[in-house]
Amino acid sequence: MYPTLIPRGTTRACIILAACSATTLFAASTVAQDLALFTPEDVFNLEMATDPQVSPDGTQVAYVRVAMNIMSDRAERSVWLVNSDGSHHHPLVTGSGQYTSPRWSPTGDRLAYLAKVDGHTQLMVRWLGDTAYTQITGLPNAPSGLNWSPDGKHIAFTRLVPAPAPTLAEMPEKPEGAEWAAPPTIVDRMVYRRDGAGFLPTGTRHLFVVPADGGSPRQLTAGDFPMSNATTWSVNSSSIVFSSNRRQDHAYHPRESDLYEVSVKDGAVVQLTNHAGSETSPSISPDGRYLAYRQTAATRRGYNPAQVRVVDRRSGKDWSVTENFDRSVDDVQWAVDSEGLWIQYDDRGLARLATIDLTGQRREAKIALGGTSIGRPYTSGSFSAGGGGRVVATLGRDDAPSDLALVRDNAEPLRLTQLNNDVLDHKTLARTEHLRWSSSYDGQTIEGWIMKPPGFDAEKKYPMVLEIHGGPHTAYGPNFSAEAQLYAAAGYVVLYTNPRGSTSYGEDFANEIDLAYPGHDYDDLMSGVDALLEQGYVDADQLFVTGGSGGGVLTAWIVGKTDRFAAAAVAKPVINWASFVLTADLNYYFATTWFDAPPWEDIQSYWERSPLSLVGSVSTPTLLLTGEVDYRTPMSETEQYYQALKHRDIDTLMVRIPGASHSIYKRPSNLIAKVNSILAWFERYRS
Repeated sequence: MYPTLIPRGTTRACIILAACSATTLFAASTVAQDLALFTPEDVFNLEMATDPQVSPDGTQVAYVRVAMNIMSDRAERSVWLVNSDGSHHHPLVTGSGQYTSPRWSPTGDRLAYLAKVDGHTQLMVRWLGDTAYTQITGLPNAPSGLNWSPDGKHIAFTRLVPAPAPTLAEMPEKPEGAEWAAPPTIVDRMVYRRDGAGFLPTGTRHLFVVPADGGSPRQLTAGDFPMSNATTWSVNSSSIVFSSNRRQDHAYHPRESDLYEVSVKDGAVVQLTNHAGSETSPSISPDGRYLAYRQTAATRRGYNPAQVRVVDRRSGKDWSVTENFDRSVDDVQWAVDSEGLWIQYDDRGLARLATIDLTGQRREAKIALGGTSIGRPYTSGSFSAGGGGRVVATLGRDDAPSDLALVRDNAEPLRLTQLNNDVLDHKTLARTEHLRWSSSYDGQTIEGWIMKPPGFDAEKKYPMVLEIHGGPHTAYGPNFSAEAQLYAAAGYVVLYTNPRGSTSYGEDFANEIDLAYPGHDYDDLMSGVDALLEQGYVDADQLFVTGGSGGGVLTAWIVGKTDRFAAAAVAKPVINWASFVLTADLNYYFATTWFDAPPWEDIQSYWERSPLSLVGSVSTPTLLLTGEVDYRTPMSETEQYYQALKHRDIDTLMVRIPGASHSIYKRPSNLIAKVNSILAWFERYRS
């Protein structure tokens, strides 16, 4: 499926990806002919390991293996097993369908997982040691958040319980055989569509338990209250702790949620926490004494980090174990001895693991996680703390997507899988080089990474691509990126950075852009380009810039502030903040988090930060690219900017990716279409 282009004239046309093929794009490259380069077709051959789960005795790891299918243009997921020493790596659940969420029974004799076949997702259980398996549920709506009871008798899960759609006016009776138009859809909710999911069905997610050997699922929660998937059982299997926003006006408090405990016997619910903000990711210690969870403040700021709090279930004492740790915690799991926790967090562009005891003493493990976001070099990854004290994580590198690795004390991690050796070992890939500079605005130290084209010659001058991350509260790092590899293989030096507002550098750094985005992050980026030019191998007349989402905002802001770039590619941007906060899927959250007032009360604040306000100064040839069903930064934002540029007769094209949401890369061909379109646009303006 090809992207649709809106060219300089009024005619609609298609860009044929073959015209942007590897041969054409790489023709201007200075790479020696004998180097095997990373090509767009290689995207279909990439694999990655996700969602590792260590067995209760620590000897095995179940995980989800993700592979790209060139015929279906989709990622396929299957469940594999590998011993914790890297031996006996083999498939467990494969075939036509999507197989995810493997979860060990407490005794390690069974594995629960989700199977999506013919569009329907059900809970399955497989007995290890033989080929026996059974379907546990036959539900109309997909279960998620699987969690075994400690006694092995039940499995908890959440699922949507449908509710009748709202109605307004009655229609007259349709004559038999008549073909009328579809009835109108009535919307009465604040969030009625979600990026990647489309228009949401009416109903509420609830908590269920089902006998592990099959039977009827039983609903434990009730009411119209949103809840998360993460749950934790009490050690005696009598109750389950979950996170929910149980305010009657919860739609107007999107940053609030508390922890509750529900009795499996009678469904009685008790509230456990009541902090201002969000309490999520509950986890009861193996000995049952402590409850750990992540807590985020409800402060009106662009960025609020998550800390880890612990409740002593005997005394009721509740305290933070990360109060003096200036990083946001993404995941928390108990060590087997109940005397400490494993935490995952981002630090300076890398996902890290550490142990932390109940007094806050932290010890970082010798591993960097990542590789589960293959499009751009974002921090990513996951881990599992399991039996025998063994911890397995997704290993992050800049030259391959994620493999599994065993975390070891005082030693480098033991790599358990090698999923991409067959694809990448014979390729010449770009590697990352670290770069630091001082911002021209205030001298703040900013960090970034350089990727040079394969066959790089320091005596030559190269074109450069500045690639800007989204968020804006996210982070890049020395992580694998198919997009950056393709830019480098096409002969470009790639610079990507973490300007102010990025995560992984502490709370103050992230909130430098609070009520000021875009702003001085522009100065950070331009100073980075200047620092790279000082290296002497980049052609100052051949500078290009691109970015997606928050990076699209900054790219559009940049071309409104400077003409130093030969061409720009703005992907899935926000162009007009006032229209964005009233059309995005999470509209109320954005309006009440990134601004102090709604647009009708303070339109000037919205306009001053909108790239559209600078369109009168744009002279840079600017490509626009967005998925047609992007509900996060809706297509209407791109269309506004395209029309404004057309009014000014600026060289522009609009690339519309059919069927794509905000996560364009979810279909491999869409990732290729995005990169090839951007490179083809830049090639027009290379001299």
